[in-house]
Amino acid sequence: MLFYFDVGNYLTMIRLAWGEKTPLARYYYLAVLCLAVPVVSTFHAICFALDWVLFPGLRKVEVKEPVFMVGHARSGTTLTHRLLSQDEGRFSSFLLYECYFPSLLQKKVIRAGIEFDRVVLRGLLGKLAQVFEKWRYGKFRHMHAMGLTVPEEDDIALYYSMASGFWITKMPYMGDLDFYNMNDWPEAKRRRYNDMYRELVRRQLYLNGPDKIHLAKNPLWAGRVESLVEAFPDAKFIINIRDPRENIPSLLKLLRSSWKQLGWDEARQQRSLAVMVEQSWHSIRHPIETLDAHPETRGAIVDYRELTSDPGGTIERIYRDLGLPMTDGFREQIGKESKRKHATSHTYSLEEFGLEGEVIRENLGDLFERFKWDSEDPPPEAAA
Repeated sequence: MLFYFDVGNYLTMIRLAWGEKTPLARYYYLAVLCLAVPVVSTFHAICFALDWVLFPGLRKVEVKEPVFMVGHARSGTTLTHRLLSQDEGRFSSFLLYECYFPSLLQKKVIRAGIEFDRVVLRGLLGKLAQVFEKWRYGKFRHMHAMGLTVPEEDDIALYYSMASGFWITKMPYMGDLDFYNMNDWPEAKRRRYNDMYRELVRRQLYLNGPDKIHLAKNPLWAGRVESLVEAFPDAKFIINIRDPRENIPSLLKLLRSSWKQLGWDEARQQRSLAVMVEQSWHSIRHPIETLDAHPETRGAIVDYRELTSDPGGTIERIYRDLGLPMTDGFREQIGKESKRKHATSHTYSLEEFGLEGEVIRENLGDLFERFKWDSEDPPPEAAA
């Protein structure tokens, strides 16, 4: 398969950027879309095609029983993903820099450069990368810890395919751009998208080990679990849940921090945030309901309270639920996590966004009862 590029999304984004009334946002959008995207996407497409020539063994790599981690954003998916990623003998994941460079050729060259820097340059380039990380991600790390060599969301790898939901953090045209409702897309579009994603995963498995299990964390994909079951019938799922009175305002604050930098006025931000609130009801419900509707699909539901109070025990339960054996070495390693405090300095409240707990409860009342979000104690394991 050649590099996938969503022409429809691209043209829509240019049209929206052209009509943008905020000067800072308009010039930024047009510069990225008309200058950066054609150059970077063409570069990726060339490297993607060369992969088949330079690495013929790529054709033999298969994606078997991938594990998809989904759930409403800010529900503990990052913590769960990074704990599981420590089982390097079993799982393969995308590091952030590998999302930026989706071709196998690109990844190989960069890894060779990292080794050259370590041996010859004594880590000089690595230190410069750390300076860049602090400049680029430092102001957001209290909300979401990011780093070039840290496991990150697969969806970023589709950024220059114009198929990544991360564009919404840059161009929040809610209602005009749809990266969420994949279940409602035409079958041909779903198939092209998932075929491209499968090729990205194959390249990562070729790099990390074809016998490993791909571990994907994508809160943005909470609205497409049914489509993932369709495209990957042998997949397993981890669904993170958290009291929506906590994770909804947490997500809204993260998004608003990104949008403010582009000079968006308060009224416009509020309109986009209101759409995100409505979408949140589906983001929380759909993964759970899909798993309930597919008893043949193995899955685990992870409660945020259990994850943060007993991360080691939670990871062991995930392995049991997914039918994965755990090595003694990893069990000992993950057991140490229960002694650590997992917390964030990210503060938020419902009042910041004009929300009320009763509104959330009205929309998700049955889940409040199922997961006992009105109780201070974690729900019993049977409830999850």
